[in-house]
Amino acid sequence: MSTDIKPEANGNTEYKTPVSSRIRERIRRSGQRFHANDNISAFIEQGEMAELLDEVQLKMKGVLESLVIDTESDHNTQDTARRVAKMYLNEVFKGRYVEQPPVTEFPNAEHLNELMIVGPITVRSACSHHFCPIIGRLWIGIMPNEHSNLIGLSKYARLAEWTMSRPQIQEEAVIQLANLLQDKMSPDGLAIVMEADHFCMHWRGVKDMDSKMINSVMRGSFLKNPDLRREFLALLPNKN
Repeated sequence: MSTDIKPEANGNTEYKTPVSSRIRERIRRSGQRFHANDNISAFIEQGEMAELLDEVQLKMKGVLESLVIDTESDHNTQDTARRVAKMYLNEVFKGRYVEQPPVTEFPNAEHLNELMIVGPITVRSACSHHFCPIIGRLWIGIMPNEHSNLIGLSKYARLAEWTMSRPQIQEEAVIQLANLLQDKMSPDGLAIVMEADHFCMHWRGVKDMDSKMINSVMRGSFLKNPDLRREFLALLPNKN
């Protein structure tokens, strides 16, 4: 286990375990995993996000130095390490470090049982292979039953953002969101279609600017009833 070394005022040296190591050890003791697309907020204690920001900044500065970028005299990169650390922890990977947003659930008092579609919801994520952006849209179809919980319209977007704001692959991201909505709402049927641009293809590799990825998850009545599935897909706006 690595340690941070901090000189004390009296000249002695204080050895302190890095905050990332403390968080990692808590997760391991619990038997949970900490993959790139997992939420680990339950294992982060008060004040540790500020420590983590400092640690990521320090290590990002080391990355810039290894790239032979002069962060001392180059005015454009003097604060880049801090900016990148803040971007990862507070923005693009925020879904790993914060709790699930609160979602008010309502009983299906009117026993609604007709198809509901929400979308397109703009989603932003990052490829866990190269940390390149994934930018896209998704549509959610719900077939409620009398026992389903209903959630506010904006909450679909909040839950999607929370799920997607992690290093991901698109195939797993839509399954995570489907599992979350299934647990929240317990509908008869759930469908998600996601279409996205992957900058790991646009910016590097084959550099193909026109390719998109579209995938879907169908649960319950959407999986069993082809007419319902066709109705949902037919009602989606033209994605071109």
